[in-house]
Amino acid sequence: MKEEDVNRCQIQEWYPKFKPVSIRTVIHELPESFVEYLVDDSGPFLLPLSISGEDALPNRIHNPIDEEDYQVSEGPGDESEQPPLPPSFPELELNIKESINTLGGAVFPKLNWSAPKDSAWISTSGTLRCTSFSEIALLLRSSDSLVHDLCHAYDSCIDKTLLRPPSFFLALRKWYSSFLPEMEFRCFVRGQQLVGISQREVTTFYPTLLEEKNDLELLIKEFFTENVRQKFESENYTFDVYVTKDGRAKILDFNPWGAFTLPLLFTWEELEQNLEEVENVVDFRIVESQCGIRPGLKTAVPQDYLDTGPGSGWDQFLRKADKELQQQKMAPGNGA
Repeated sequence: MKEEDVNRCQIQEWYPKFKPVSIRTVIHELPESFVEYLVDDSGPFLLPLSISGEDALPNRIHNPIDEEDYQVSEGPGDESEQPPLPPSFPELELNIKESINTLGGAVFPKLNWSAPKDSAWISTSGTLRCTSFSEIALLLRSSDSLVHDLCHAYDSCIDKTLLRPPSFFLALRKWYSSFLPEMEFRCFVRGQQLVGISQREVTTFYPTLLEEKNDLELLIKEFFTENVRQKFESENYTFDVYVTKDGRAKILDFNPWGAFTLPLLFTWEELEQNLEEVENVVDFRIVESQCGIRPGLKTAVPQDYLDTGPGSGWDQFLRKADKELQQQKMAPGNGA
């Protein structure tokens, strides 16, 4: 994989060309100050101070009365440190608010390559649905997977010269409440030949896919030939499509071949063999029974809290809880 292959998969690069066969999207170039805010982990977790009175979340988090509870005095004669002021991005917020309205009032966000799917658990809905700047900032700031976009996008490139892209973009994509996860598929292209199709949501068995598999394969193959093959310049890549209820395919995303892209119901070795052994035949895989489910490809909670080993999130939490319990037992007047 080369840098140019990775760059072509950035949404601001491919969306203008495939706009007629994709979902409605508005793209904003992010100011460097906001990028620095996303990568900064040196201080406390702070959401940007919203300029809109409609956003209750940042108003609640940054309530001065609440913040007093978190100020720690160094001693009787020392002055308490003032809490850091939350950042503010008024121009970006206004632009995003306008885009949300344009897209029907609800969007899901992604950066150049990735969406913050790993932080959906922190939202009030448990999804990527956002209706305000503060909700978008919360998802982006809480995501570990976006560190890839911000710091490691070119790590697998054989001709790596860049540490990061020159600019970062925020894509706001129209939210569809009728979206069916079983109708999303990942397509694998090798040597400009479609060699594999995989059900995208591999953690669930959908019986309807067994009935529709042949029709879906034909539809996706025709869509690739007519709309993708001659327009996407890379030799090797993957793309995700969504099949609507009325039988139309919509491009959701492009990703590089290999590296950090999940092969889902395949292995990368199998996909290489498909090209070498059988030409012009597409291997279409779906979860065909409850036994075929593959859990663990994505989680709804941070990885730190799945790990219980030394240094993990749970380990640190339990240590703090035990320390606090011991202090309470030693405090005067506790009845011990």
